[in-house]
Amino acid sequence: MDAQYEKDAPNRLPQGNDGEDEIVRQRKDKLERLIAEEGYNPYLVEKWDRKHSLAYVRENFSHLAEDELDESVTIVTAGRVMTLRKHGKAAFANLADETDNLQLYFQFNAMGEEKYTFAKKWVDSGDWVGIVGHPFRTQRGELTIHVRECVLLCKALRPLPEKWHGLKDTEVRYRQRYTDLIANPEVRETFRKRSKIISSIRKTLEDHGTIEVETPILSVLAGGANARPFKTFHNALGMEMYLRIATELYLKRLVVGMFGRVYEMGKNFRNEGLDTMHNPEFTAMEVYWAYADYHDMMDLTEEIIRNAADVVCGAGNPRKLRFQDVDLDFDKPFKRGSMLDLVAEYTGVDFRNISDDDEARRIGKDRGVEIKGTESRFTVLNLMFETFVEEKLIQPTFVTGHPTEISPLAKRDPENPDYTRRFELFICGKEVANAFSELNDPIDQRGRFEDQLKKKEAGDDEAHDFDEDFINAIETGLPPTGGLGIGVDRLVMFLTDSRSIRDVILFPTMKPLPSRTREDGGEDAGE
Repeated sequence: MDAQYEKDAPNRLPQGNDGEDEIVRQRKDKLERLIAEEGYNPYLVEKWDRKHSLAYVRENFSHLAEDELDESVTIVTAGRVMTLRKHGKAAFANLADETDNLQLYFQFNAMGEEKYTFAKKWVDSGDWVGIVGHPFRTQRGELTIHVRECVLLCKALRPLPEKWHGLKDTEVRYRQRYTDLIANPEVRETFRKRSKIISSIRKTLEDHGTIEVETPILSVLAGGANARPFKTFHNALGMEMYLRIATELYLKRLVVGMFGRVYEMGKNFRNEGLDTMHNPEFTAMEVYWAYADYHDMMDLTEEIIRNAADVVCGAGNPRKLRFQDVDLDFDKPFKRGSMLDLVAEYTGVDFRNISDDDEARRIGKDRGVEIKGTESRFTVLNLMFETFVEEKLIQPTFVTGHPTEISPLAKRDPENPDYTRRFELFICGKEVANAFSELNDPIDQRGRFEDQLKKKEAGDDEAHDFDEDFINAIETGLPPTGGLGIGVDRLVMFLTDSRSIRDVILFPTMKPLPSRTREDGGEDAGE
């Protein structure tokens, strides 16, 4: 950098307040010098005709012997320079693309003075480059591209995270997913698996003649699940609206409308806390089949999950996966048990023998369950299940027979109307799927909506709204129907051994950082 340029630089660029900002300043200076001295602006490069991925190079030239150069083949590739080591008339770099990474070898004699000097002077780690060269294996045995031409495609003004030694700070990883993906190839692999799992789910459903549909995300009512919704306001209509918490009620309207098998995979929104299993914005899949029941939905759930496990394990391999030090076996038939039986098994309390709400509440209190004093015996049963049973269900387990009181959209068990034809699937103590033989009795449905409305008026902001149009729909006639919902993010977690739901959502919900200003030297505003 010449003396005058160095003197003027502070007047042109904002001064950094830490080491990273100083590197950004230096790189901006370097970009300005590149444009001024070479007349070259990398941001004006519009296209690079990449012919070979790095995975292709590795796959097709791994046979090269040590110190062997194949000049009969010209490789045209591109990627990001991850590391760079310059030594006089030779330089080495590590180049990465979305498929692999390979060493680059720059040599003065092979490239010529002009091209070699340009690459050595202007290319830095983090930059995107186009490469023309020949496959080569070094004397140390490393497969390499012997560079003949290096084209700077994009200048990186910010340094790679932690000099490419790995980005470990989870806050930074989630907030700046792009740097996480650069620094941690295993994260990229997780999201590739997620994409394959979602494709597998779609294929399984389509193989069963199920069509994919889209229903509203914005609605005047938030129904289909017990959850607190996000509210918004539509200015033109002058009315409050909600982001959907589930797709159920719209999809069942479509079955009424003569679509025999439908499904939707997309975003739902629930105004709840954030933890390793919850994100306010999440991906769910719901499917509805006319003429099916919840037993059919169990079979479908097992098929969906086994096919998804195949894309992770490889078709034909055992569907055995490890999740956070737990060995999961998806080959075995999933265990099935009623809520009543499981609570009796794990607590010794058989709610079949309890007919009095006061007695149920007393038993719950004695066992340490938080009781408010108004719970029915059915609510206490569910609280006992959540407190003492859920965490014990490690291998895939279908839990059936939920109380009607907590299942406002499920068909009653004709042999015991206090319970429903419903199941939830648990893996490692967490709910992954929920399914019903769908309630299609409009009179019963109206009554259950009225019960939910009473709970809402009593202060339960997660109770269902009364959806009069949905009642109209099933009064028009909903055939016997099986419905299933799967939490896609959670399923991906278990299939990819991901500790948190944030590890399988590219851009999870995060609380904004305090604002920063230049006027106060870059400190957090207001502190």
